Amino acid sequence: MASSAQIRAWRGPSRRRVPRFRMDAPLDVTVLRSGIPDTLPGRAVNVCERGIAAVLAGELAAGESVGVEVRLSPATEPLRTRATVRYQEKLRYGLEFMTISPEQRAAIRDWAREARAETEMTVSSFPTLDRDEKKDLGMSAGPRLSGGGGPPRKVNKRRRRLGWLIALLVLAAIAAAFWWKWNRSWEELESGLKNSQSVAPDKPAVQVPAEVMQKLLVHRVEPVYPAEARKQNLQGIVAVDIVVGRDGSVVNMRALNGPDVLSRAAMDALRWWKFEPYRVNGEPSVAETTMAVEFKR
Repeated sequence: MASSAQIRAWRGPSRRRVPRFRMDAPLDVTVLRSGIPDTLPGRAVNVCERGIAAVLAGELAAGESVGVEVRLSPATEPLRTRATVRYQEKLRYGLEFMTISPEQRAAIRDWAREARAETEMTVSSFPTLDRDEKKDLGMSAGPRLSGGGGPPRKVNKRRRRLGWLIALLVLAAIAAAFWWKWNRSWEELESGLKNSQSVAPDKPAVQVPAEVMQKLLVHRVEPVYPAEARKQNLQGIVAVDIVVGRDGSVVNMRALNGPDVLSRAAMDALRWWKFEPYRVNGEPSVAETTMAVEFKR
């Protein structure tokens, strides 16, 4: 790293005064859970000297301390540091660096300079950057004046309008695809509920030990540990009384213990379990049993 690289960070009251650069790069986030490291893969969305925004294939809680490893470019060593989860919405996260060395800050600046990353803020938002630094980051230091005055401005206006039109069309296409997928998911869910209602037991269920039904289990869905339960440090085993129809699907259930938030999470997972049909005298029969679901941090 060249010794001439100088890092200037804006120390005003708003964190958004620090320039953020768009990027699309693989990212690994490691978190310790019960003393066991759990690595979540994902992709970085943007990066700055104070943190990184990413989409991860897993769930983290706000305030968790994690290890971050991201490769800014194929030619450089991965950037490795510790961060804290400051923002969480579904699978999108904002991670604030806990410790970052001057060399790592310089590496972010060098990557932005080489990649000519497009900043997400205007030039006026960076009062600490001088003219040379703005030029290095591919940002305009001020309005350019053309000799003719008229034609270049008209061309720029047309380009801006065309860019806005393309952006609106892309957003409309994304919104339509999202609406179609959401609507189809609801239709599939409603269809599943109707099917489960149609196979409701028409005769008393046979009481079957849990260990016997466990051997007939062919599809299992793990429960999601609710964020509300994590905050309240709720954990333990929830027992759920379930009724399995003749086709092997769960048609009815009732939680026997545990807090409501954990009981709901357990039943949300159990409703998608699938068993081989329990047979009496060779014929599929409705079976009733009790399943235990464990929640622990």
